[in-house]
Amino acid sequence: MTAAAWRLPAEWEAQAAVLIAWPHADTDWGPRLPRIERAYAGLAAAIARFEPLLIVVADSGVRDHASSMLAAAKVDATRLRFVELAYDDTWLRDSGPLSLASDCRFRMLDFRFTGWGGKYAGGRDDRLIAGLLDAGVFAAETEHRRIDWALEGGAIESDGAGTLLTTSRCLRQRHPQMSRAQMDDMLRDAFHAERVLWLDHGYLQGDDTDAHIDTLARFAPDDAIVYQACDDPADPHHAELARMHEELARLRTATGQPYRLHALPWARAIADEGRRLAASYANYLIVNGGVMMPAYGDPADARAQAVVAAAHPGREIVAVDARELIWQNGSVHCLTMQLPAGVLAA
Repeated sequence: MTAAAWRLPAEWEAQAAVLIAWPHADTDWGPRLPRIERAYAGLAAAIARFEPLLIVVADSGVRDHASSMLAAAKVDATRLRFVELAYDDTWLRDSGPLSLASDCRFRMLDFRFTGWGGKYAGGRDDRLIAGLLDAGVFAAETEHRRIDWALEGGAIESDGAGTLLTTSRCLRQRHPQMSRAQMDDMLRDAFHAERVLWLDHGYLQGDDTDAHIDTLARFAPDDAIVYQACDDPADPHHAELARMHEELARLRTATGQPYRLHALPWARAIADEGRRLAASYANYLIVNGGVMMPAYGDPADARAQAVVAAAHPGREIVAVDARELIWQNGSVHCLTMQLPAGVLAA
C-alpha cells in the first residue's frame, strides 16, 4: 500500500495540544505584564478545558510564576507541559512549527522567521522550532525540515485537502524579488499542496503583519470560508473589505463550486493612545470540540459567536476577552499554534 501524501491538516482536525509561550518582562509585553498575564491565564484556562497546553517558558522562574497563575485560574496541572527555551516574543502562530502529516508520520516545517519582514528582532524566535525538537517534545520519528524562505504561520490557511489560502500583500512584502508564480510554486512544493488561492484585497489598521490571512479569512469545514466584513460605510476599511468579499465570492473549490461564505460582523473601533488596534473576529483558534473566539466587549461579539457557530457546527464557541492582546497587534490565533494528534512524545 502506498503511504499517504504529506499534507497540512486543517485546524479543525484532531489535535494533541496547543502551543503557547508565556509572556515575561523581556518580551514586548513588559510594560503591561500584569495585565497581559491575566489575559494569558484566561486564554490558557479556556483552552485547557478542551485539550492540553504545551507552554514555552524562558526559565524556571517564568515556569513557576506561570504555574502559579494557572493554578489560581483553576487550570488542571495535568493538562500542562512546560519546556524551557529562549524566545523574543510570544506570537507562536508565526514562529512555531507548521506540522505536515502523512499517516502517523509528521514533518515540522521550519521557515525563516524574520520578525515580520524585519520590523522586530526575531533571532531567538527563528531558533524556536529546532529548540522544541531538541527538547524531545515531539515523537521520535518527527522530521525537521528547515526552509530558508520567510513565511509565518498566520500567512496561510489550509483546508486539509490540498488547498492553501494566502494574501499577496504579505508575501510580496516578504519576497519582493519573486513573482506570484514563483511564490506559488514555493508554497505548493513545501506544503505538498495542489493549489494556492490568493487574495489581493483586505487589511486591518493596527495589524503589522502586512495582512496575514488569519486576520481576514479562514477556511471552515464543508467548503466554507469565514471572513471579516465591514458594514460601516464611514469606516476606512469598508471599501477594501468589500473588495475582499468580491474576491472570495469568485473563488472556487477544488471541484469548481463556490465556497459557502460566512461574514463576520464589524466591531467598533478600539484605540490605544490614539493608535487603532486590529479587532478582528476572524482571528479565532479551533480546538478539539471548541473554538476560542476573540471578543472585544462590543455588541457585535454575540453576533460573531453565532456566525462562528454556524461555520463550525457541533463545537462550543468560547468568547475570550482579547482587548489586552490586540495592544501588541495580534489576537487569539496569533498567540497559539495547534499541534496535530499523535505528534507529541509520550
